[in-house]
Amino acid sequence: RTGVQGWGWRTVVRPDCPSAGWRLHVMMPLLLDIAGVMHSGQHLTRVIPVIKTLSSSKAFVSAEVVVLSSGSLSSQGGEHCYYQGRLRGLPESWAAVSTCHGLCGMFSDGFFNCTEDSEWDGRGGDGDDDDRPDQVREQQASGGLRRSKRSVRKPSVQTETKYIELMVVNDNDMVSIYQEQLNTRIVLVAMETWTSKNMMPVVEDPLITLQNFMKYRKDNIREQSDVVHLFSGRNFHSSRSGTAYTGGVCSPTRGGGINEYGNVGAMAITLCQSLGQNIGMRWNNARNSAGDCKCPDAWVGCIMEDTGFHLPRKFSRCSVDEYIQFLLQGGGSCLFNKPNKLLDPPECGNGFVEPGEECDCGSQLECARRGGACCKKCTLTHDAMCSNGLCCSGCKYEQRGVVCRQAVNDCDIPETCTGDSSECPHNVHKLDGYMCDNSQGRCYSGRCRTRDGQCKGLWGYNSADRFCYEKLNAEGTEKGNCGPGPDGQGWLQCNKPDVLCGFLFCANVTTKPKFGDLQGEVTSFTLYHQNKYLDCRGGHALLEDGSDLGYVEDGTPCGPNMMCLERRCLPVAAFNLSTCPGSNFGRICSDHGTCSNEVKCICDRDYTGKDCSVFDPIPEPTVATGPSGTNIIIGSIAGAILLAAIVLGGTGWGFK
Repeated sequence: RTGVQGWGWRTVVRPDCPSAGWRLHVMMPLLLDIAGVMHSGQHLTRVIPVIKTLSSSKAFVSAEVVVLSSGSLSSQGGEHCYYQGRLRGLPESWAAVSTCHGLCGMFSDGFFNCTEDSEWDGRGGDGDDDDRPDQVREQQASGGLRRSKRSVRKPSVQTETKYIELMVVNDNDMVSIYQEQLNTRIVLVAMETWTSKNMMPVVEDPLITLQNFMKYRKDNIREQSDVVHLFSGRNFHSSRSGTAYTGGVCSPTRGGGINEYGNVGAMAITLCQSLGQNIGMRWNNARNSAGDCKCPDAWVGCIMEDTGFHLPRKFSRCSVDEYIQFLLQGGGSCLFNKPNKLLDPPECGNGFVEPGEECDCGSQLECARRGGACCKKCTLTHDAMCSNGLCCSGCKYEQRGVVCRQAVNDCDIPETCTGDSSECPHNVHKLDGYMCDNSQGRCYSGRCRTRDGQCKGLWGYNSADRFCYEKLNAEGTEKGNCGPGPDGQGWLQCNKPDVLCGFLFCANVTTKPKFGDLQGEVTSFTLYHQNKYLDCRGGHALLEDGSDLGYVEDGTPCGPNMMCLERRCLPVAAFNLSTCPGSNFGRICSDHGTCSNEVKCICDRDYTGKDCSVFDPIPEPTVATGPSGTNIIIGSIAGAILLAAIVLGGTGWGFK
């Protein structure tokens, strides 16, 4: 038809994918002018008839796209050509498709996973399949289709939705991407593309490139995000296609990773692994041999391991536990904060309250689960104040003082409702330097740092006697030191004041650390001191990002009002820690509050004001009945970070 919107069809038969032979239909609306000439590049709605109607994945995209070309900087919107859905009639299936530059994506019926990657010219008609460079790969998924009863979780650190605010940087050799998996919602908040030249050295050594990239982020990137990942067209000299700082999420200097460009499926797994490292996960391989972390499907494999067939769909139990422990120890505090800026125009049903909306409880399924009675078509129902959120109950705001997020450790601060919002306040923790663990440790980056705690976490035993540090670390040998010497040759002696910040000594160390790869052998030395024998053991446990867990962590106490930093023992005052309002003469927040990492006073109950100096009694708070904590991992990969516009959608990260 001319002058109206018509439909063009493309049919691809792939008998080599599922055993029955799927016929993949792609239907696209085409805008024709009076002469009947087809225009490409229009906003397209794709439907795959074997696939249930796909919904736009733009709900997962936010903020801005930045293009750097010849020194210029511009912001661009993204093309709406990313879709997600399910195979018709198969509730356990999933599909994620891009039509931006040909047909690209993945779909699975629960038995087979297929990847379609084609250079589609966008013309209507069937065409000749043999002329198209389509490649469809398949894998057999684990198990059959089956339903399982849902269990109701009690409020815990595992049930509040988390958001990883991801920024992507494409280097000059690359303009493509992909992602998915964990009941944590991933939101793309910014994208930067280097169109004319690389803005920093991108070399074949992945660790050097990662260090260069993190420096570039600190010095040049102003967009706020939890992690920033570089996608590069360069092949790195590594057994894996990317690397990232373990536990680095929320850190401006360690919150990132690098990834090689590849096909959709390979990049999905690479980004999953890199993001997994950022949120505290480690590689399963060392534990698998001992049976500690067995993947339920040895054929497909799990995400944080190198074995298994193409496209693993789940994290192992060990990975899930590591993530939970990372959160319980105070890591990932920024993940609880819901992003408030989206790139695309307002869209009812994406779960974000945007201009022109009074509420948005999400999809029909999400609204049916929570908030639907208070919100209809993104408009609040009669007398409703809110529809969902940790501080919304029965369509009304919770009272001020109601705890909406419990503290997870000594260095965390419980959040309470404000009485005028449905959202729980930003997740914060105590400012660095607070005492913790019965005054044995110091808070640093939301975690309580002690040598005993580090030894137990790495080796399973307590720290060795202080004399081990004083004697061995001052010698500067393999058995005790303050780090490798210049160019990696020899070992540095610790200055006498810094001995407690050097090599980590523990008692009764096992032959293998719980985390990281043991470099060399466990060092063992016995000292006789004050009529007793002292066991002084340690080892270099290296992470993928090059970090050595065999040294005392930054922030660990090393004397009265002293803390370790980069293997030196410094006065707490040297950390230049900021001061909250109302803090003077040894009083913090007028003695009625806690100073947070945002350098704001979090007031005790019955007190308010910026410095917590105003006495304002409130009713006895009660624990909110809604979720509190963090939504976790588990689920199936489904979705893709795709070329140019990038979208993160689907079921992989388990977001419901």
